[in-house]
Amino acid sequence: MAADSSDIVYRVAQLQEDFRALSVMVTGPEAATATAASMELRIFGELLAIGRRLLELFFLTRAASRPAVPVAADGTPLSACHRRPTTYLSVFGKITFQRHRFFAPGQAGVSPLDEALSLPERCYSPLLRDWAGHEVVDVAYDLSVRTLERILGLNLAKSALETLVQEDARDVDAFYAQKPVPAAAEEGPILVVQADGAGVRLVGTEPSERTGHQTSKRETVVTTIYSIQRHVRTPQAVAEALLHDASQDKKPALRLVRPAPIGKETRATLDGKAAAFARLHERVQRRDRAHIQERMALTDGAEAYQERMATTFPNFTLVLDILHVLTYLWAAAQALHGGWPSRACRAYVRCQLEALLAGQTQTVIDDMAAKATAARLPSYRQKAVDDAIRYFTNHASSMHYDLYLARGWPIASGVIEGACKHVVRGRMDRSGMKWARPGAHAMLQLRTVRLNDDWDDYQRFHRQREHLRLYGASSLPDLAEAQALALAA
Repeated sequence: MAADSSDIVYRVAQLQEDFRALSVMVTGPEAATATAASMELRIFGELLAIGRRLLELFFLTRAASRPAVPVAADGTPLSACHRRPTTYLSVFGKITFQRHRFFAPGQAGVSPLDEALSLPERCYSPLLRDWAGHEVVDVAYDLSVRTLERILGLNLAKSALETLVQEDARDVDAFYAQKPVPAAAEEGPILVVQADGAGVRLVGTEPSERTGHQTSKRETVVTTIYSIQRHVRTPQAVAEALLHDASQDKKPALRLVRPAPIGKETRATLDGKAAAFARLHERVQRRDRAHIQERMALTDGAEAYQERMATTFPNFTLVLDILHVLTYLWAAAQALHGGWPSRACRAYVRCQLEALLAGQTQTVIDDMAAKATAARLPSYRQKAVDDAIRYFTNHASSMHYDLYLARGWPIASGVIEGACKHVVRGRMDRSGMKWARPGAHAMLQLRTVRLNDDWDDYQRFHRQREHLRLYGASSLPDLAEAQALALAA
């Protein structure tokens, strides 16, 4: 004990000298000629080194006292005791310290300090895992490794980061199962659900019969739920906003200011549409309360998703995304007016779009068919017109835009399109990327946590669950940690 106490006293004195030297560095002769950039970098390096010594001192202080003799589950006292080392890889570097470990014949060893400190099962510190995970869900593993090495001086293996992502994603489903829904006073009167899909290349165990490669694309199903305030618009105002040319000098008043989604929650899964819609249905049940006045399902024209929406949410009104409608309208207009969008082509699109937004879908279909017949289009141009007519005809029941606009409903699926782009394509579907299914699933889970702005809440929840798994005892929230995070923000 005396040796431990003297070592701690010595380390405290050394740290005091380190802080004094750091003060001299920023005020003494060296500071007179240093640039801001060089001094900032020097200070950061010194603070990392001091942080490591401080954390090491913390562990030594906690490990100095011998804990009370623990008791095994069957009541056997674990009276034999030795000092055993453990390693903790923190954001400041690797730290190894000795702590008391208790034994008894036929019983597993126990280190009470491990539970008291809530040490992780593996050496990587929760803060390091948090920072590394926050980085790696946005950029490739190789780039994340280089970033951590450049900033913190840590040389982590890519395989270690891949394992950490899978381990740190294990509680995402449980987190969202217990996450409270927004208070009724915070919600909007319109409840909106959306769903879309995007492909991820998975490494398979058997070569594909079609390509011979051991990879195949698996659909990631992305779902979103949110409420929103009403936003009544005219067909003319919406058409102006959709066709606005940023290169022209338009008055700002013509641009629509849309209300933001409230309580937006996005999830993604590789488990298929049935699992994705079952989870979305559960969230709808929790949020569809007395304050919700209207319900809508906003989709593109994918038949599989529309059928799922209609089956899963029979009391929701199906609304076809206007942006997909506009894509077909542009293609038909260019076919009718020959090639690139001319002034006549743009005028036609504007006129027909306003008609669609006014609820005149059949009028637009009839006009397209008549113009195509009169123009006697070649087959390759006729196809674009036929595709648009077929699309509008098949989805006419979900194109009552005059009613939707009068009710103040959203009619563009930008939320889910953006979610698919960010969650899947922005990280999972980059050139050359191939994923094993467990790694892809974990990455999707953590990316949705970050997209939903739930990262810090999830990390605290995950650490509590990890503590329960490792030590089998409940623990109160770390108030000091929560206060530190609040101050850091």
